[in-house]
Amino acid sequence: MIQDLVPGRVAGWDSFEDRLRFTPHPAEAASLRSRAPARRREFANGRYCAHRALRRLGTPALAIPAGARGAPRWPDQVVGSITHCPGYTAAVVARRTRVRALGIDAEPHLPLPADVLEFVARPEERARVRRLLAERPGAHWDRLLFSAKESVYKTWFPVTGRFLGFHEAEVRIDPEAGTFGVRIPDSGGAGPALPRELTGRWRISGGLLVTAIAVPAPEGER
Repeated sequence: MIQDLVPGRVAGWDSFEDRLRFTPHPAEAASLRSRAPARRREFANGRYCAHRALRRLGTPALAIPAGARGAPRWPDQVVGSITHCPGYTAAVVARRTRVRALGIDAEPHLPLPADVLEFVARPEERARVRRLLAERPGAHWDRLLFSAKESVYKTWFPVTGRFLGFHEAEVRIDPEAGTFGVRIPDSGGAGPALPRELTGRWRISGGLLVTAIAVPAPEGER
């Protein structure tokens, strides 16, 4: 499912199992000693998919410990992203010389609570989502907007080291093309590291929705 949303230069791996048989590397598991069993299982599932994706990329599956704000610390010259929700785990990786940043998110295909939409969406986004919900009721566009913003943050933070609030990114969903556009104002603080406008892809299937962003590396770095 995830591989369909990223370009060919990105390697992905996903699983629909909740209990994968995988023991994280000690360097990966160190941050989980005080966590609940369910969180440990989510972490292990994510690392399993990440290690398989690294092998698919042709890169040694080295330890991927947690870094700032829990973001994965990928091996040198690799960028990546991990996501998990009940019944699904996925990871994507790419060589830094080909891809500048990656962000993915998976969510159950269920309505988003109304108070959450108010919290994560800008006024113009709420208006567009409500219009889509009325005109195309087969999809939970509110949850898709939330997932797209999660993918934006996962793309943004590892490159910039800066927290990006939900209202700092404006997302426009294209219901026909299966894509979404992102505009981040100057207050995003990325400088030249990332463009202010990003493009992502989305898919809904089997009770899940998944979003993904892949930012190509600048021509001079390839």
